[in-house]
Amino acid sequence: MTTIAIKLPDGAFSALRKDPREMEAEMRLAAAAKWYELGLISQERGAEIAGLSRLDFILGLSRLGVSPFQEDLDDDV
Repeated sequence: MTTIAIKLPDGAFSALRKDPREMEAEMRLAAAAKWYELGLISQERGAEIAGLSRLDFILGLSRLGVSPFQEDLDDDV
């Protein structure tokens, strides 16, 4: 596994009312959800990136307002 270090302002944790561990989990889910929403990754890969089961990833998508169903409307035309 690769490690990435991100510098955040000291106030970021208090503004979001999260400790560093919670912030890490939230950032991983947010990134995976966005990449899934853009069609760049599958649910399975998104769950892996977020460090969640597939079911928990789907629930996380819902919490973030991202549909768990990927559609390609161009195929319907």
